[in-house]
Amino acid sequence: MDRILALTRGRFTARTAHSDADILAAHRLRSRCFRDAQAYDEDAFDSCYHHVIVEDCASGQVVCCFRILTLDDGGAINRSYSAQYYGLEALSTYPGRMIEMGRFCIDPTASDPDILRVAWAALTRYIDAQQVGMLFGCSSFAGTDWHCYQDAFAMLSERHLAPSCWVPRIKAPKVVRYARALIGRKGDPKRAMLKMPPLLRSYLVMGGWVSDHAVVDTDLNTLHVFTGLEIAAIPPARARLLRATAA
Repeated sequence: MDRILALTRGRFTARTAHSDADILAAHRLRSRCFRDAQAYDEDAFDSCYHHVIVEDCASGQVVCCFRILTLDDGGAINRSYSAQYYGLEALSTYPGRMIEMGRFCIDPTASDPDILRVAWAALTRYIDAQQVGMLFGCSSFAGTDWHCYQDAFAMLSERHLAPSCWVPRIKAPKVVRYARALIGRKGDPKRAMLKMPPLLRSYLVMGGWVSDHAVVDTDLNTLHVFTGLEIAAIPPARARLLRATAA
């Protein structure tokens, strides 16, 4: 896995987190993005996942991190973090290999688009090497007031809801049923994309889909939607670009 994920492009290197110091740096960055800058974000799922970091080659600073869990098929989906919050019975019948990507975050002070490109390129290498058929996870909006994101949610509802065969069901105690609330509402595309989290934008341009409701996560102070991407559905031009970066 280390060899597959290791990738350097320009100023940035992606690699598997090896040491306690690597994991601590990831926890610290996660906390800056999801919690308190002085704390560490960690949970009971961390020990079951592989952690990936993206470093600035010059400074050694961790500027991006995420964790991945590989499942042989949908029968193991209840092991995932997402299964705490969503009823994933439909996806439990998925016949191929799956990856959950979680806790994805980029240093809020970093703005270089190559960070996201390097992260996706490393993940692309791993997906191809492991012959993964589906990528999934939770995509988070900052804060818990969904009205701030009505254009984004209207666009998701209109264009990007999950196929009927994979629809995630409501499980969390507190959710926003935005697809129902925004029936007939067309979001402004420009405002919608400005409000959309960068990771979710990436999923959507590759053909990704989302749940019809958002979970209100008071622990992380976020709203999140279940997000799925069938690898075979990625547009050929986008797939070639990802693989060229990963090559």
